[in-house]
Amino acid sequence: MSFTKPQLSFWQIVNMNFGFFGIQYSFGLQQSNMSPIYKYLGADEANLPYLWLAGPITGLIVQPIIGAMSDKTISKMGRRTPYFLIGAVLCSISLFWMPFSSTLWMAASLLWILDAANNITMEPYRAFVSDKLDEKQHNIGFLTQSAFTGLGQTLSYLTPSLLVWLGMNKDWVNEKNIPYITITAFIIGAFFSIASILWTVKTTKENPLTEEEKDKINKLPKGWQHTFAEIATAFKDMPLTMKQLAFVKLFQWYAMFCYWQYIVLSISTTFFGTTEQTSEGFREAGLINGQVGGFYNFIAFIAAFAMMPFTQKLGAKITHSISLTLAGIAMICIPLISTKELLFIPMIGIGICWASMMGNPYIMLAGSIPPERNGVYMGIFNMFIVIPMMIQIFTLPLYYKTLLANNPENVVRLAGALLLCAAVAVLFVKVQKGRHAQVPLGSGGH
Repeated sequence: MSFTKPQLSFWQIVNMNFGFFGIQYSFGLQQSNMSPIYKYLGADEANLPYLWLAGPITGLIVQPIIGAMSDKTISKMGRRTPYFLIGAVLCSISLFWMPFSSTLWMAASLLWILDAANNITMEPYRAFVSDKLDEKQHNIGFLTQSAFTGLGQTLSYLTPSLLVWLGMNKDWVNEKNIPYITITAFIIGAFFSIASILWTVKTTKENPLTEEEKDKINKLPKGWQHTFAEIATAFKDMPLTMKQLAFVKLFQWYAMFCYWQYIVLSISTTFFGTTEQTSEGFREAGLINGQVGGFYNFIAFIAAFAMMPFTQKLGAKITHSISLTLAGIAMICIPLISTKELLFIPMIGIGICWASMMGNPYIMLAGSIPPERNGVYMGIFNMFIVIPMMIQIFTLPLYYKTLLANNPENVVRLAGALLLCAAVAVLFVKVQKGRHAQVPLGSGGH
């Protein structure tokens, strides 16, 4: 930006990031419930990854396009805000209808809409944080965003157990065997998704564009052809830091998709010796995953704030490597644990790592990209999340029954090993500062 950005107070940064609570409540519902819902609707467990294809595909397509569009948007509400609102409305509608799915194709279709909506909201939101904050406040800005990731997902994971505690019967199911505690959790998520975004829109206005910036945007070519050209140009001008982080994210997001898809089945196998979706043990495994998943997300909420001085002192790179190592060891240990109480111990490492994933890579990235291209580069950076997920979807079913012995516990072990690979890879990232000054708006083809 061509003017000095004001330093925001802690509570202003909290208000600015509050919308992330609803976004991440939605993601938490997906992570903890989609594989069980698919199983209730008759899915084969070896083919579960294919049914998660919606997230990576929509992310691959939507994120960079929406990011590039928001960079060029001029409206009374700002560049990013219109996208928050559209995405939040679509997300709420999809969350409401998801647990009422009557067939496998209906649930899969709703997941496509839900993931597209989350992606419409997500990338302009990350660019919004970079827009608002001076580089000196990127640390607290992105780690606060990470904290709301932990808080939103903590509550989404714990909601079914809290509903049981409040008196709902965990074995009360509809005609498709989907528990009513799951149905209620999705309805609550639909409310949080729109309400939290509305809070951010009400309390935090975007930084106004200067006349010079508006003039530059107005002179940029319009139309979808030029949007794709801008994405291609951004790839060409991609900072070295971003390229190296892509390799780190290949390991860590392949691992996380393995974990989310198979953790309920792994717990059900270890604790109850079954993955039969109509069994009481399978439903109990879902509740246990909700409790330990809520715990690791609560740890992430706390760790995001506790991590700030360590990131300031050690740097985001070293902090992220340590965090990945803790989670890798934790996941390798999970199948060795057969009591619920002990299962909370490895979740500490996973929670610390989850906080780091949601903050430290963006801290490493933010100083190396041009601020006028925040949207498109945040969109491209998040392609490096969805591409590993797509690779996982198309490769894991090929060796699940052979190399992994048709055992969901081995998928969780694989996830742990890949996180250890990511911990090594991040040490080779060269964090750059100030490169954005060398890349003017519209370079390379405008």
